[in-house]
Amino acid sequence: MTTLAWIIAATLLGGVLSVIAAAIVALNAKVSQVPVLISYAVGALLGAAFLEVLPHAFSISHSAERVAATILFGILLFFVLEKLVLWRHCHQEQCEAHDLHETRLNHDHGRSGMMIMIGDTFHNFVDGVLIAAAFLANTELGIVTALAIIAHEVPQEVGNFLVLLHSGYSKREAFLLNMLSSTAMIAGGGLAYYALQTMQEWIPTMLGLAAASMLYVSVADLIPGLHRRPEIHATVQQVILIALGIATIWLVGELARSHA
Repeated sequence: MTTLAWIIAATLLGGVLSVIAAAIVALNAKVSQVPVLISYAVGALLGAAFLEVLPHAFSISHSAERVAATILFGILLFFVLEKLVLWRHCHQEQCEAHDLHETRLNHDHGRSGMMIMIGDTFHNFVDGVLIAAAFLANTELGIVTALAIIAHEVPQEVGNFLVLLHSGYSKREAFLLNMLSSTAMIAGGGLAYYALQTMQEWIPTMLGLAAASMLYVSVADLIPGLHRRPEIHATVQQVILIALGIATIWLVGELARSHA
């Protein structure tokens, strides 16, 4: 196989396998379990942002200030995007009625789902660039890198599925959106093969935007919802699941690095 063929195969399989593996876990959860598992999604998103995405962005960037500024810009960007969605719904129906309807359904009419998909698309694109760079070095390194990225993606994709379900998307819509987002990995790999130097310059920026989406969705959209259950037993359960989500990302990352 040619190097380009390896890159396309690895990014295609990487995106599809990670989404399918995450779907098996997330989509088999009962509807009543989704609000509980949102705590795990918060942990997975925060773990992915702080333990994987941001350390990598800072390590390859020539300017820590540029990465930090990108994260700030990303948070502001997602705030504005969410406002646009809110304005659209408030234009269509009374905001007070909308708020009551939202509370009853316990979802946010797709806002957090849209945010996380935008960020995940950036992240998948960067993963494709990283896989291409590894294959251009040598095939063995490319295979190991692709496997490591798949392992990293699964727990994060589980979190994405849970966010989409919590946000009001059906299981079918959540699956299709994640599959669509995974195609960005193929695009990243293909473009990087032809223009790797240019793509590498933009990797810290794309990682910063991906981290911004994870931070914004977890802190601004998901955590406030957890405060609706202030009881001690619910709080303990939420803390344990958040810690479990973080630990999953950390463990998968350590295992991948040990075999790299």
